[in-house]
Amino acid sequence: MSESTLVFYYCVRRFVLLLCAVLLFAGPAHAAPPLTLSAATWQADLAGHVDVLEDPGGSWSFDEVSAPERAAGFVPYAHSGAINFGYSASAWWLRVRVEAAPGAPADWLLEVAFPTLDDVRLFWRGGTAASGDRLEFAQRPLFHRHFVFPLHLKPGEPTVVYLRVMSAGTLTVPMQLWQPAALHAHDQIAYGAHALYFGMLLALGLYNLLIFARLREPVYLAYVAFVLAMATGQLALSGLGYQFVWPTALTWQAISLNSAFAVTGLFGAWFTRLFLQTPTLHPRLDRLLLAFSLAFAATAVAPLLLPYRPVALATSLLGFGFAVAAVACGIFSLRRGNPGARFFLLAWLVLLIGVALMGLRNAALIPTNFLTVNGIQIGSAIEMLLLSFALADRIHLLRQEKERASAEALRSERARGEALRESERTLEARVAERTHALEAANRRLQESEVRLTELAQRDALTGLANRNLLFDRLEQAIRRAQRGHSKFAVLLVDLDEFKLVNDTHGHAVGDQVLIEIATRLSAGVRARDTVARRGGDEIGVLLEDADHHEDFRALAGKLLVAVARPIDLAVGWVEPGGSVGVAVWPDDGTDASRLLLAADQAMYRAKRAGRGQIAQAGRG
Repeated sequence: MSESTLVFYYCVRRFVLLLCAVLLFAGPAHAAPPLTLSAATWQADLAGHVDVLEDPGGSWSFDEVSAPERAAGFVPYAHSGAINFGYSASAWWLRVRVEAAPGAPADWLLEVAFPTLDDVRLFWRGGTAASGDRLEFAQRPLFHRHFVFPLHLKPGEPTVVYLRVMSAGTLTVPMQLWQPAALHAHDQIAYGAHALYFGMLLALGLYNLLIFARLREPVYLAYVAFVLAMATGQLALSGLGYQFVWPTALTWQAISLNSAFAVTGLFGAWFTRLFLQTPTLHPRLDRLLLAFSLAFAATAVAPLLLPYRPVALATSLLGFGFAVAAVACGIFSLRRGNPGARFFLLAWLVLLIGVALMGLRNAALIPTNFLTVNGIQIGSAIEMLLLSFALADRIHLLRQEKERASAEALRSERARGEALRESERTLEARVAERTHALEAANRRLQESEVRLTELAQRDALTGLANRNLLFDRLEQAIRRAQRGHSKFAVLLVDLDEFKLVNDTHGHAVGDQVLIEIATRLSAGVRARDTVARRGGDEIGVLLEDADHHEDFRALAGKLLVAVARPIDLAVGWVEPGGSVGVAVWPDDGTDASRLLLAADQAMYRAKRAGRGQIAQAGRG
């Protein structure tokens, strides 16, 4: 082949690569679709919008990756669930096209929700940012257990975001785009769930530590150590440990996940040997458990001497293998007649499922979702509870054995005292029967008191609060407003020409009108406000927590519109109307009586001004 032919071939190849890159950025069919953010978008999962590129040597720069020749190598991520590359030594580049529609917020937060990644770097039009658990926690762009990057978008303009990730452990990259308020709300739930989980572990650990202090049985101490090791591993796995416990301990952060879970396996093997009494009852199984103990001990210190990835794989395999062995030990012990093994077996079955889910997800064999990400945490929570039940059951069984031994020694004495106990049981039964009758009578009396109180504070026709309850609520509102230096208002609504309705259609129709008006007014205020019938067609409304007269007057207008809507009754359409008087505390009265009087006077001014009017006390 001649030199000119080679030059021509090279130029054609460059042209084709450049054309492919241009078509890729223009959005061809084989590229991931861009993500469009609207004003109504609070959160978006980026998994379906990501193109990925593998950098086997981890040496490419952003300029190289974004160049047309290299950009042509990006392909859409083809699997379901969150992005997961398993255990990979490569650097992975992820590209997302994002466009904020006109009217959409400009400020967003990009979250990579997998806290054990070593190196996470963000590149976009606005600059670059770096994070990862090889940096001190204080160096992160935002104080968060996950890797969160602020992202500023220009509405109406497309933005291409690049993310480069590398990690010695499993490379899982769940990417979410959040509005800041939405991420904050989501974090409240997530942190609450973690607090519940670790609080449960702490409670179980302290409870069994107290039992150990009382009984001095090593099995309870082994359980406490198992719980503490599991809590440490979960702190590392969730990112909460690096955020709150060891934010500057880079060396420990690098080995915490593997070492903590290896120590968890070590104490789990110790607990299993003591609980199932394998040294004496099952020597062969005990030798297997001892082998796992030695392997876990070696794995716990291995991160100090060996590369991370083989140690991580060894920890995962040992954890899964030990869970299988513990299940096998539980089955064998249960078949040998150990009743305490039933809770033990169930506990390790649950953890085995969680460990299996985590291992399969780490190897990218199953999708990454809520269940596979949190499987070991859910499984460990259930396991710890069941093991605690197993220990409690153990105490119960020991107590039963002690009782059976005591029963043999005291059988003759029980026979002599049987008659006396029978009379005691008869007396106790009578006392219990009488006590039950008194309790039932007391409950009926309390229920009657509640009903009487309700009748004393509620209007029988409309179900609204009556004038007594309104006065009481006013006194409470005054005390709250004095403490909080706030204002509240009292509205008195009087129906216009209600007497004409009664005279024309009868009092039954008038009652229906009052019930409907009460319903409308109750629906038009907040749950903490009070709507009360003072008597006749006069209804009072207590409105709390507002600072301006205009707020009260605007709500009065809203209620007046609700009152004025026609009512469809059997006699035809009735068009009610109303007049409203408004009084504000403390401007129009410093106690309940004066405030009601000011509102009453304002209401009568409104009625004199004509139908459907609002008058405010002290304003003419």
